[in-house]
Amino acid sequence: MDPNSVKSTLSNLAFENVMAAAARDYKKEMLAQEKAQSSTSVNQEVDLDELMDHPELEKLHADRITALKKEAEKREALKRQGHGEYREISEGDFLGEVTGSEKVVCHFYHKEFYRCKIMDKHLKALASKHLDTKFIKLDAEKRGCSR
Repeated sequence: MDPNSVKSTLSNLAFENVMAAAARDYKKEMLAQEKAQSSTSVNQEVDLDELMDHPELEKLHADRITALKKEAEKREALKRQGHGEYREISEGDFLGEVTGSEKVVCHFYHKEFYRCKIMDKHLKALASKHLDTKFIKLDAEKRGCSR
């Protein structure tokens, strides 16, 4: 038997043993990390449960509910003023409608113009999305603007 081949075989066996040991150690480390993460997540759940009953969180929750109620009341008040819809008004109503709201979009339209019909479609879609703005239209022909 050749001494070099014996040395090579022993070296290969030693290398395989080292690799196997490294794989075992790596596996142990991974298992330890998984255990640590699972215990941390359990601790986090307990901490979250404790936080849910915290008085500061209850105060924030109450404040948010109050703010949401105020927003809902404001939306209802705006809807009563004609916000959220796109509607036609008469010339006599114009000044009251425009001065009664902070933001107003008024379309002076002509019923025969195709582009006015397109504009109506878009303004109707915008009116429901922007409650803080009143969207109205006024027939320009009846008003006497189209001379």
